[in-house]
Amino acid sequence: MPRMTAAQAAVEILKLEGVDTLFGLPGAAINPFYAAIRSQGGLRHVLARHVEGASHMAEGYTRAKAGNIGVCIGTSGPAGTDMITGLYSASADSIPILCITGQAPVAKLHKEDFQAVDIASIAKPLTKMAMTVLEPAQVPGAFQQAFHLMRSGRPGPVLIDLPIDVQLAEIEFDPATYQPLPVYKPQATRAQIDKALDLLERSERPLIVAGGGVINADAAELLVEFAELTGVPVVPTLMGWGSIPDDHPLTAGMVGLQTAHRYGNASFLASDFVLGIGNRWANRHTGGLDTYTRGRTFVHIDIEPTQIGRVFAPDYGIVSDAKAALELLVEAARERRLTDRSAWAAEVRGRRGELLRKTSFDHVPVKPQRVYQEMNTAFGRDVRYVTTIGLSQIQAAQLLHVYHPRHWINAGQAGPLGWTVPAALGVATADPDATVVALSGDYDFQFMIEELAVGAQFRIPYVHVVVNNAYLGLIRQAQRQFDMDFCVQLSFENVNAPEVNGYGVDHVKVVEGLGCKALRVFEPDGIAPALEEAKKLAQEYRVPVVVEVILERVTNVSMGVEIDAVNEFEELASVPADAPTAIRHA
Repeated sequence: MPRMTAAQAAVEILKLEGVDTLFGLPGAAINPFYAAIRSQGGLRHVLARHVEGASHMAEGYTRAKAGNIGVCIGTSGPAGTDMITGLYSASADSIPILCITGQAPVAKLHKEDFQAVDIASIAKPLTKMAMTVLEPAQVPGAFQQAFHLMRSGRPGPVLIDLPIDVQLAEIEFDPATYQPLPVYKPQATRAQIDKALDLLERSERPLIVAGGGVINADAAELLVEFAELTGVPVVPTLMGWGSIPDDHPLTAGMVGLQTAHRYGNASFLASDFVLGIGNRWANRHTGGLDTYTRGRTFVHIDIEPTQIGRVFAPDYGIVSDAKAALELLVEAARERRLTDRSAWAAEVRGRRGELLRKTSFDHVPVKPQRVYQEMNTAFGRDVRYVTTIGLSQIQAAQLLHVYHPRHWINAGQAGPLGWTVPAALGVATADPDATVVALSGDYDFQFMIEELAVGAQFRIPYVHVVVNNAYLGLIRQAQRQFDMDFCVQLSFENVNAPEVNGYGVDHVKVVEGLGCKALRVFEPDGIAPALEEAKKLAQEYRVPVVVEVILERVTNVSMGVEIDAVNEFEELASVPADAPTAIRHA
């Protein structure tokens, strides 16, 4: 039997499980693992500037392509605690990532040794498994179980903590005989699917709500096929956006309090039946449950049994992987004589041509709506958008367009500030030939701006649009109910950069100092040329390129507390009812 260190065995298992890229930072307690990476070969390593950044890079890498599992690595103590935010974000959105941490020697774990923290206990609530491996011979089994759990059932993250002496110990391990464990995913029965279709057939105005589980299961094509067979319009959730193209005739638009379309909410309120697939009924999607559920029958399909009935009790629940359920839904729909839904689908399409928000503002300073209008034109159908939280993300979801699965990559439930830069680097690493476009407000951008140096060092090009109003915009808008504007202003007179005109940080200088390219725009007519130039610069220099647009200081973005009571603060578009129903901007 071949002998190698436990760390070398772990590296071999990573490769055998399909891993080819790692994100992380070396340190004293994880150096044996890094020595194994070097000696065994076959793995690319991207050196992050912050361990939280490495965890978000791993998230972006996983989210970009079906089958990917991002791996992040750090040393003992604060490296593990820094990765907790990444574990939370991954867990909340059902994203499998593997965090590997170094640890003090086994004999020192209870002695308050330098940088010795019980990271497994800290991470346990946010992972499918968090384990400090105390016996060297357990390392292969721990990694085998980690990949099994990450891929089985509802996907999610795992943390493996490796004491330094465990990493260094020699064990017997033969990579030639290693076999990944079978993946378990619950599957609907045909009887369950037939009952769901029976309930759908009794309705007059049905909708499908497609959640992130459809994306995770790589089932978008099946979703579209089922929608086309039944003629039922589709509401993608924020995490399911891209499961059906935005310009598909059966796209109903998104529903919710914030990241939603006027036409999506209107069509949902007119519906009488909802089939939810791979969704969580998140509160920003539903708003008040009385309004959301009143007058509607619900069928809920989800891979996680405890999700059924967690937010409200559906009329019928099915525990199933989204792909397995959709395969049966398509099969059953083909065998049935289904109700003609063309009149209802036409009604839904009609709202898409009428209930639009205006974007063609010519104001100086720039209104943010104009930025998203120009982004739609500049980047086209195949762009991959990456963003996390704030007014920029909310309004982008209202106004941008997404046409493919995994082309809207968003930290949905956790929404950590700073996520966007490292996540975009992970996405661009996973798909180096794609047009990757990140979007941040100025505060999100400043949180982990140092990770841009990773893009410069490792030649990871993407375009980052920064909409700068020198405000914590979402918090400022939320403070309106308290009649205050407190601790949310980021503006100051920068003595080194009068050209930013009181907007504070000179992002262009910072970005250039980190080895990247940057452009600044003050007027709406300058946005389109800057975006085109950014695309060229990213390809020419193979580094991140930032386009900063200086915005008006205050914009209140459409949102509310109920889906039938969303406040529209800005002028709305007006389009004739007989206009073409493809999504357009005023």
